[in-house]
Amino acid sequence: MSNRGVVLCVLLAGFCFISWKHSLIGVTDALKLAGRGLIFLGICTWLIYMFPRLKSFFFPVCQELPDSPLHESSRLKQEQVRRIQQHQHNDKTSDYAESVLKPRQNSLLQQKIERHHRMTGETWKLSQGLTVGGEEDQMCLDVNVDENPNQGARRRRKLLQTVTRDPVQKEAPKQKKVIVLPDEPSEDTEGVVKIALRCPTRRTIHRRFLKTWSSMLLLDWMMKTGYHPALYTLCTSYPRKTLLMAADVSLEEAGILTDTLLHVEEKELSVT
Repeated sequence: MSNRGVVLCVLLAGFCFISWKHSLIGVTDALKLAGRGLIFLGICTWLIYMFPRLKSFFFPVCQELPDSPLHESSRLKQEQVRRIQQHQHNDKTSDYAESVLKPRQNSLLQQKIERHHRMTGETWKLSQGLTVGGEEDQMCLDVNVDENPNQGARRRRKLLQTVTRDPVQKEAPKQKKVIVLPDEPSEDTEGVVKIALRCPTRRTIHRRFLKTWSSMLLLDWMMKTGYHPALYTLCTSYPRKTLLMAADVSLEEAGILTDTLLHVEEKELSVT
C-alpha cells in the first residue's frame, strides 16, 4: 500500500510540473497549483491510511476464539494422534529390544561365563548334569521283586565294589604362571621410558621400563594389575589402536619411544 502511495505522489508531482511548464500562468498561479496538489496529496494519503481501518470497521473478520468448541476438538484430536504415534514408537522400541538387543546381550553374557569357567577350570558347570532322583537313582533302586536274598546280597556287593573302586589317576593340574617383573630402572638410566596404565576403573598406575625390554612385559604388568590378557588388551591414546605385542618385539619396536599413556580396554566378542 505504501509503494502505491509513493508512485501516486510521483505521478501527481510530475503532472503538476508538466502542466505548469506548458502553460502561460505566472508564479502566483503556479504556487496555487502546487498548494492544491499538496492538499490533494494529503487527502489521498489520509484515505490510504484510513482505508484498512474503515474496512475492518464495516466488515469485521470473525476470528476463532481460543476457547471455542472447534478449537478444543482440534486440540483433542492432535493430542490423540500424538499419543497414538508415541505408543507405536514405544511398541517398535520394545519389539527391537526383545528380538535384537536382549538375545545379543544374552549371547555375550553366555560367552563370558563360558570363558570364565574355562579359565578357572570349572568346565563341569557348563554341563547339564543329572538331577537328584533321576536316572542314576533309578538305576540303583531298580530292584527285581522276584530276586532272592542271595541275589540281592550279590548285587549290593558288586555295587559297593564299583563305588569303592580306586579312581582313575588324572593328570596333575598345570601350575599357575607366576608373574615376575624385572626391577624398575632408575630415571637417569639410558633408554628408560615411563609408562602410565589407565584402567577401566579410572585408576592410573605408573612404572618405568627400558626400550629394549620385550613388549610382553606390558601384558604381564596388566595381568598382575588384575586384568587378564584373554579379556583385555592395551591401546594407545592417539591414534586409538591396539598395541603390537609379541615375545620378539621390544618396546621400541612396538612404537614406545617416549613416556606413553596406555589404556586397558575390554576385547570385543564377536556374536555369531
